[in-house]
Amino acid sequence: MTSLRYLYFPGCKIGPFLPEYDRSTRAVMAALGVELVDAELNCCGYPVREVDFTAAVFAGARVLAVASQMSLPLLTPCKCCYGNLMQAKYWMKQSTSLREQVVGLLADEGLHWSDEIVVRHLLTALKTDLGLHVLRDAVKQPLQGYPVAVHYGCHALRPSDVTHFDNPLAPTVFESVVAATGASAVPWPLRLECCGRPLWEKNNDLALSLMRRKVSDAIESGAKAMITACTYCQLQFGSGRMEHLAAQTSYRELPSILVSQLLGTALGLSGETLGKKGFPDLG
Repeated sequence: MTSLRYLYFPGCKIGPFLPEYDRSTRAVMAALGVELVDAELNCCGYPVREVDFTAAVFAGARVLAVASQMSLPLLTPCKCCYGNLMQAKYWMKQSTSLREQVVGLLADEGLHWSDEIVVRHLLTALKTDLGLHVLRDAVKQPLQGYPVAVHYGCHALRPSDVTHFDNPLAPTVFESVVAATGASAVPWPLRLECCGRPLWEKNNDLALSLMRRKVSDAIESGAKAMITACTYCQLQFGSGRMEHLAAQTSYRELPSILVSQLLGTALGLSGETLGKKGFPDLG
């Protein structure tokens, strides 16, 4: 269907904590004729950005240098990884001293820096590279009118002059991808607010409060599911919500579904392939 190829970067959390995001992303892209190439890659650097900024930039730059060496654009389904990889690109261009230090470290491994490498999140790859018309044409089971609340997350949208993901105040890429399946993205006031996950283990009460507000807002807006496109956000709304808000029935009423699982359902892929355990009937 297409000749798109990417170096695939799932990041660190998906494998051990969210394997269904990996399985469903691979399945969806294969169904669309997109090739995901695997390589041994390190962490994007996001977890240490507030501890050692140079180390965070080096980690991200190393991933990008491997992509450059393989002459492939890079695709990640994790918005936190996407954000930090774009941070690495930005600061390698902005800071001469940092760039010289990181270039030296890369050279020790025979790697070379290039700021021309293309970084895509799953959503932007589908819209910008594949094209929404291709996605629409591949839909076999339209989710016509199924009302969902799309949750953007923070790290891909902001800071916009670094990430270049979408308009941070009025983004549309997520809604447009969802619309290609026939589902309907409902307007909801808190769609751009943080899920609370970055505060976990720092201020759990505040993290849970942010999550409660978002879930309540999505329910009140008429959504039947929350759709995520970020590893950390899905962990917050999925297992995190079930573990910490399980006793509060109203907060269990809104399932949290990965965008790759929503897409895979519309493409006619099996529930087993997508890891759809506990899903509502989307068909």
